[in-house]
Amino acid sequence: QVQLAESGGGSVQAGGSLRLSCAVSGSTASLNCMGWFRQAPGKEREGVATIDSDGSMRYRDSVKGRFTISKDNAKNTLHLQMNSLKPEDTAMYFCAAGGWSCNAGQQGMDYWGKGTLVIISS
Repeated sequence: QVQLAESGGGSVQAGGSLRLSCAVSGSTASLNCMGWFRQAPGKEREGVATIDSDGSMRYRDSVKGRFTISKDNAKNTLHLQMNSLKPEDTAMYFCAAGGWSCNAGQQGMDYWGKGTLVIISS
């Protein structure tokens, strides 16, 4: 089993920055893909950024150049640095991990955190 715990959410004005963190514990050796997903009110959950065990990173188009995903293997922590935030980035952000390649998307994620809320005001 793997446990994920997000932190770092909050409320900032448009143009500001936030850094989300996800503490990972448990049987982490089985994990291949880790990522961040988000769900805005009334919308489906969508992928934001993922990172494979080989370090390959993917971003959804709307966050490219603004968000950076990183992994600290020594501390078993996943981060999402979010800059130039926009009101449309407002959502609950979830950390997720799975034993599959990141090509599998959300369906490949076996473990999910409870989420951290990000609110961007205009």
